[in-house]
Amino acid sequence: MSGSSAVSGAAPCRFAHYFVICGIDTETGLEPDELAALYQWLEADRQGRDPDTAATGENFEQSPLKRTFKSKVLARYPENVEWNPFDQDAVNMLCMPKGLSFRTQADQRDPQFHSFIITKEDGSRTYGFVHTFYEEVTSPQICSAMQTLYQMHNASTNPPSSSSSASSSSSSSMDSLASSLDETDSPTSSSSSSSSRRAGVYDSSRDTLYVSKALCLITPMPFMLACRRFLSQLHRAVTAATAPPLPLESYIHNILYEVPLPAPGRSLKFHGVYEPIVCQRPGLGELPLADFPLAEAFSLLGVENLVQVFTCTLLEMQILLYSQDFQRLMTVAEGITTLLFPFQWQHVYVPILPASLLHFLDAPVPYLMGLQSKEGTDRSKLELPQEANLCFVDIDKHYIELPEDFPHFPNKAEFIQELSEVLLSFGISANTGAPPRTRTSPGSTPSTPGRERKTVAFRQLEDDGRNGNLAGEELAVLELLQGNATLERLQALTKRTGVTVARVDALRAGVKAQGTEGQGGRTAAEEEELRNAKLNIQLREVFASRFTTMFADYEAFVIQSAPDLESWLTNREQMHNFDKASFLSDQPEPYLPFLSHFIETQMFATFIDNKIMSQWEEKEPLLRVFDSRIDKARLYNVRAPSLRSSSYQRCSILKESAQAIEQRLMKIDHTAIHPHLLDMKIGQGKYEQGFFPKLQADVLNTGPPNNKWAHRTATAQRRKDRHRQQTEHLNLDNDLKEYMQEARGLGKNLRQPKLSDLSPAVIAQTNWKFVEGLLKECRMKTKRMLVEKMGREAVELGHGEANITGLEENTLIASLCDLLERIWSHGLQVKQGKSALWSHLLHYQAREEKLEQQQAESAVPHVPERRKSDCSIAMPCLHVSLIQDMRHIQSMSEIKTDVGRARGWIRLSLEKKLLSQHLKQLLSRQALTKKLYKRYAFLRCEEEKEQFLFHLLSLNAVDYFCFTSVFTTIMIPYRVVIIPIKKLSNAMTTSNPWVCVSGELGDSGIMKIPKNVLEMTFDSAFRPHTHISALFKCQNLGKLTTVQLGHDNAGLLAKWLVDCVMVRNEITGHTYRFPCGRWLGKGVDDGSLERVLIGELVVPSGEEDSGRACRTPPLQRSPSQTRRISITALSGRGYKPTSAQIQEAIGEAVNNILKHFHKPEKERGSLTVLLCGENSLVAALEQFFHYGFKSARLFQKTVFVWDFVEKAVAYMESADQMGDLQETAEPLGMTCQSLCHYVNAVNSTPRNIGKDGKFQLMVCLGARDRLLPQWLPLLVECPVILRMYEDTALLRDRTTVNALIGVLETLHDFPITLEASLVKGIDL
Repeated sequence: MSGSSAVSGAAPCRFAHYFVICGIDTETGLEPDELAALYQWLEADRQGRDPDTAATGENFEQSPLKRTFKSKVLARYPENVEWNPFDQDAVNMLCMPKGLSFRTQADQRDPQFHSFIITKEDGSRTYGFVHTFYEEVTSPQICSAMQTLYQMHNASTNPPSSSSSASSSSSSSMDSLASSLDETDSPTSSSSSSSSRRAGVYDSSRDTLYVSKALCLITPMPFMLACRRFLSQLHRAVTAATAPPLPLESYIHNILYEVPLPAPGRSLKFHGVYEPIVCQRPGLGELPLADFPLAEAFSLLGVENLVQVFTCTLLEMQILLYSQDFQRLMTVAEGITTLLFPFQWQHVYVPILPASLLHFLDAPVPYLMGLQSKEGTDRSKLELPQEANLCFVDIDKHYIELPEDFPHFPNKAEFIQELSEVLLSFGISANTGAPPRTRTSPGSTPSTPGRERKTVAFRQLEDDGRNGNLAGEELAVLELLQGNATLERLQALTKRTGVTVARVDALRAGVKAQGTEGQGGRTAAEEEELRNAKLNIQLREVFASRFTTMFADYEAFVIQSAPDLESWLTNREQMHNFDKASFLSDQPEPYLPFLSHFIETQMFATFIDNKIMSQWEEKEPLLRVFDSRIDKARLYNVRAPSLRSSSYQRCSILKESAQAIEQRLMKIDHTAIHPHLLDMKIGQGKYEQGFFPKLQADVLNTGPPNNKWAHRTATAQRRKDRHRQQTEHLNLDNDLKEYMQEARGLGKNLRQPKLSDLSPAVIAQTNWKFVEGLLKECRMKTKRMLVEKMGREAVELGHGEANITGLEENTLIASLCDLLERIWSHGLQVKQGKSALWSHLLHYQAREEKLEQQQAESAVPHVPERRKSDCSIAMPCLHVSLIQDMRHIQSMSEIKTDVGRARGWIRLSLEKKLLSQHLKQLLSRQALTKKLYKRYAFLRCEEEKEQFLFHLLSLNAVDYFCFTSVFTTIMIPYRVVIIPIKKLSNAMTTSNPWVCVSGELGDSGIMKIPKNVLEMTFDSAFRPHTHISALFKCQNLGKLTTVQLGHDNAGLLAKWLVDCVMVRNEITGHTYRFPCGRWLGKGVDDGSLERVLIGELVVPSGEEDSGRACRTPPLQRSPSQTRRISITALSGRGYKPTSAQIQEAIGEAVNNILKHFHKPEKERGSLTVLLCGENSLVAALEQFFHYGFKSARLFQKTVFVWDFVEKAVAYMESADQMGDLQETAEPLGMTCQSLCHYVNAVNSTPRNIGKDGKFQLMVCLGARDRLLPQWLPLLVECPVILRMYEDTALLRDRTTVNALIGVLETLHDFPITLEASLVKGIDL
């Protein structure tokens, strides 16, 4: 049909696509809403009964006027638009989210306005604007049906039978949600008991019955104000006493076919029934169109609350809006998503959740949904499946509930201040602390047009104390300020000195703005509209300016690695698109908590994807605007990207942006064709006051044949074609259309629930998609965690660059905790507290403890699983038990909430490499899982559950310290075991040993170990072994680094040969081994009574650790440490490294220290290991000094390198006294003094650290204070060297010594700090 093709051709450029009428179908009569049956089905399923046998009878308890009935789409014009196929179910459901409602003349019947949004599978949006009014029911069948329902209702409620009370007592827990179906239009209907009693009765002989009807415009762009005014004028034409100038068809045909979309940057005037309507569209370089009044959103929530909700949205949490008013839900939802520019919400977005879709609150994905509250229902009655990551926004009560541990938006205080000033300049206060006042109900008559009613509502909002809006008192303050001469003089003075009194100026500007209303021949409503538009754009500019500042340099970190679009889309999943670590390292410290979370979100990933794809195709519009703003900012403000400052930059373009809108609205660019008489049959649809006529379909289904602005569709058509090709190019899987294009949006979940066909099978199908989505997300997250953590090894395997900061690791673990919470809340039916996972754990704990009690009573010994230990000879086994780990968390007073406990438990299990094992254990109690979860829950899908546990098991391949590093203030029990070398006589020391354990977070202090803790164990050959074991508790030490071990040299057997010291963290199970292999005692070895031992983490082994065998050694760990045997002892046994090996060892040791300082601070590991451990600087220099050393035993006394240093210093001091050193150059003399000073200080330390310990200390101090290279020549020049070293000694080879000095000087660029345990007792 030629007409329809003309229609479809012009469709993309038309202002409105459809005009729809919804209401009661007199043919089919009263049909109870199927939703009631669906509820019963869901509820029976939740309670574990067979849903199919659940009664599906009607609910006679409820008054018929309060019940919901099925609404139908009565008419739509045109039948179909090619670009925007009509979705009948969705439109019907969203036009009348509660179904049909009935009223009598005793009820309030004010018309209502609300808007809705339909998001398509490709993410594009269509807007709907709905005007609902009440029309008298003329059909006698419907009146008599209602009468019959009343009689049945009265019969079931009046007799005091037991059955009715029984049935009402089993009311479902879903009622809190279901009750939102009930009618809630007016506060007055319930406030006056007399009217509600009359309203509760319907008698067809006395009462007039009214039913709701909805007029709806469906448009491609959110011109909310224009549509609202058009629909309200249309309704006014129906209720007016005289007929409208033209038949209604003329106006509807005009807006459907003759009113074009305004061109970008232009304004448009078209005509309603009574008055012209103006709308404007932003230009290409401006922020996109947003017509919902932000002032209302700020007034409803308050500035601080709105910023908090905005932050939750940016971090892709679950956001549930709650209000009695559909339009409020829409205003807040659209307001928040508008402010996200240049980012876009990528997940489920349903600002008005129809009652039939309440099971979507179960969705284990981020969502932004709006739920209609029932008047008088309390938040506490609302049972939500998941709350761990939920931001709950009660719009009517002006309060919000936030998730735990969520980071603040950068510069939040200054940001709120700037927003408040913008609001104040328009006369709206931002303080939300005023006490609540009661509100009067609107007194507008049904005939008042929508715009006046809106003005009234707005004024009430402005006078509403709960929102602290500008009311009378601020005007009074301003009058006082203006009338006070002293204050005027003060203000003049402050102006001269350059200080501005912002508050007074803002008040003055606000009042002035209100005073100029009605100027220039504009009506008050137009003035109000202009004011709102200006306020809207200024608030949005403040938000946009924050992102322009924060992401000014984002392009520098985008990784463009693919040669063409095809290969990029194919390898999308493996690609690294953004250099996150470098980006974060460039940001100011205060921004990091927020930014590290934000750059992990789907909206940021999509933004970067769009940036990369803009190389090959047209830039996405939001990205184009954002990039042009960044370029502009660069022109005005040239700064080096590395100089990031956290100082707040205010938005500088507020005036221009407001002026652009004002100019467009003042000077109309285009006026649409006036409505005119159509070629239609006369007499059809004649005017009848109060009734919307039956329109003539034939004139409304086709547009005018030649349309002068149809050619404007060509570019839009090309864009659409390209988009379609791209979609085909990505070969969308048709069965999973609800999943966004996989290649574009990895990890994106259902964008939009299907609003049609809600059979149980469809609900199950939807949940199945959620299960698949959760599994995929788990796979992506664990893979990302592994790749980031495995470091260099992963890079060699081609997984992109490997650097993970502590911050980024923390973010990834936090998102894993969030994923587990979402998995545990999917399909949940029994929950205590806010965390679904912790609730399950508590149920499990209660059952297990009950079982333990029963076993204890029946005296069956229950053997908990034990974790084998490497040093099983010495360390008692550690119990591995899920319950034990829960008790550790429960005993931590630092954690106050269930969500916090669940996160603590996940972190602890991950650190112990038991997360997968524990969760497997938890889910093995199938009876418990069945009791807690519905049939479709993720945790009851066997195959997916197994795969999920397997993905978590892969995390055992790397070491996490995510518990130890986060809970730094808790008290932790440590077990210390001192293991002597296995000769029994050497183990029996009579002296009193002591130990001091140090870690990255502090040390334990010296702890004396009582002698009576000597323990005897037997190895597999039944040879006895003794060791000393002690348990002590101290504040978390973090990763352990050193142990100081010593004794007081008391008694006869005061010599002690120690093999190693083992220390275990009794909560995390991490065991550290500190090798020793030396004597402690006077007159043996180097005479040391204490030693500083360097530790390393022990890799657990054994059959139950097989999953852990595939670990990667952490970057800072040296190859497994053998015990440090005295170099002197080694040379006595004939072990002599060659000079080349020694020089290589020194180079390697210095190299390791340089690498240490080149890593980001949070990844560095222990410097002590690199200075004093195996293959360390001290060990290499010891070998250097020892090569060619005459360590012959003179009279059985071993000579140590320290003896040479002491003799050299003694020689220097005596030479200095004799004056021999006077002639040497001044710096050399100074160096000589420093060497003597340091050696004497080391010698005079109160600690008995032995000669090798003293040499180690001298090297460490020399390295720290950059003196080593200066001391070496002094030792080489000293004549003592001839006596104590052979000619072949490295120390006597000038070339080698000079090379060594050169190598050591490279350490001067870095600040070496020594652990307290190394330098204790040194006084320089």
